[in-house]
Amino acid sequence: PAALGSLMRAAGGGRRCRDPSGRARVPSLCSAPQPQPVIAAKEPFPVELQAGKTYGWCACGHSKRQPFCDGSHKKEAPGLSSLRFTPTQTGPALLCGCKRTRSPPYCDGSH
Repeated sequence: PAALGSLMRAAGGGRRCRDPSGRARVPSLCSAPQPQPVIAAKEPFPVELQAGKTYGWCACGHSKRQPFCDGSHKKEAPGLSSLRFTPTQTGPALLCGCKRTRSPPYCDGSH
């Protein structure tokens, strides 16, 4: 596999693409660049979260229910999907609006 990847890169046919989870980079042949999220807001969304409840955070920026997913990514950004998360504590939280955070779904000040 490593030799094949080297051969493909040397031939100019291989690119490194993001794993759909966003965690790892894997060698792959890609027909098109991955869609990029749009900025929904240049500030975080203050929300009240409930411990143990599962939420779907909009990772594409197209949802009309920001910061939560409404399924818009299926049409607007098919290569992206929501991030499902379950907080361990009840209380206020700041969820990312710019979609550039390194600690999704929580704001890290990237905006």
